[in-house]
Amino acid sequence: MKYTLGIDVGSGFTKAVIFDGSDMISHTILPSGSDWRESARKAAELSLQKAELSPGDLFHSAATGYGAPMVDFCDKSVTDISCHGAAIHRRFPAARTIIDVGAQFSKVIRLNEAGRITNFVLNEKCAGGSGKFLQVAARILRIGIEEIGELSLRSTHPVEFTTGCAVFAESEAVSRIAEGAPPADILAGLHKAMASKIGNLATRLGLSPDFALTGGGGCDKGLSRAIEDELNVNLFIPEHPQITAALGAALLAFDET
Repeated sequence: MKYTLGIDVGSGFTKAVIFDGSDMISHTILPSGSDWRESARKAAELSLQKAELSPGDLFHSAATGYGAPMVDFCDKSVTDISCHGAAIHRRFPAARTIIDVGAQFSKVIRLNEAGRITNFVLNEKCAGGSGKFLQVAARILRIGIEEIGELSLRSTHPVEFTTGCAVFAESEAVSRIAEGAPPADILAGLHKAMASKIGNLATRLGLSPDFALTGGGGCDKGLSRAIEDELNVNLFIPEHPQITAALGAALLAFDET
């Protein structure tokens, strides 16, 4: 049996996946913290323990993400875009467009029938369409970020935000709280603003169904609903959307064995 390791070091979380050639057999998600090399090592160790394997059982490994250069124990580095493409094509072969909502950046990726990347766009100059928007909301409302999705779905009158910028949205959200807007309506309004930014990215690339949603944003039911409404589509969402890039890295590592 051949086993591979994929690690995705993001600005918010580090993910590790063990793949056995046919399926993912373990995974780990940890906060990246300030020491990305150490968080990568810890995630790898925990994933190996869960799979009841040792480092010597691995045939190949690959790292991706913002902190991939810090992962000096992997055999190679691969782009997160190629990793998302590999994982989504395996899970949803019909998908032609991937929307990835990460902690700092969001991107939209185009795939062809063979699962190869043909084009992509990202919002690297603005965090308005990324998880940063949600982190701001959680801090202001003093709730866990995992509570945001369900709470936003209770909204009856979503707040209209006049800005798509994460920085200015913070002061605007504080103003809405002072005006008495319910948290659910504030969150639904933020989701709508995020979905608009993501929709603009997708429109620039060209809408090509079917669509898949990955990254931490895929764990947020309110955000996924807002994106579906914005684009008038149904989204494919993996069971564990946060680990998509790590799984893709493990898949690409397996191709090297």
